[in-house]
Amino acid sequence: MISITVNGKDYKVDVPEDVTLLWVLRDYLGLTGTKFSCGIGECGACTVLIGGEPERSCQVSAADADGASITTIEGLPENHPVKRAWIEEQVVQCGYCQPGIIMQVAGLLSGEQTPNAEDVIDSMDDVVCRCGTYHRMKQGIKTAVEIMRKEGKSS
Repeated sequence: MISITVNGKDYKVDVPEDVTLLWVLRDYLGLTGTKFSCGIGECGACTVLIGGEPERSCQVSAADADGASITTIEGLPENHPVKRAWIEEQVVQCGYCQPGIIMQVAGLLSGEQTPNAEDVIDSMDDVVCRCGTYHRMKQGIKTAVEIMRKEGKSS
């Protein structure tokens, strides 16, 4: 049995300790926004925020997630600067990888100071978009940073 907080809601989930957080979210809690792709933590499709930091949920065991505070794409507010930027820049093509990529960007932008867009872009070299929307992702990151600066807040 593990206890986790997901998107502000507390859960007790009876799962084997070797089940990954990805499957806890998808199969046990019904939060299917977090996607399975490579299964080895290389692509980023399964990224969630654990304690505010981007983590690959396919590489985190249920036992390691016990007691954690987790945010999935379903828990990121609709008016979040990254979501707004992704819509404004029409970043998504098929959309399969985008929830994880959005969560990685949101985590990287969540510090006390808004980082430079180029620093965030440089930190995104470990995500895979099979549709090749990298140019639009870069523009989306720049737009999210602009939105955050205009609104004078971090995400």
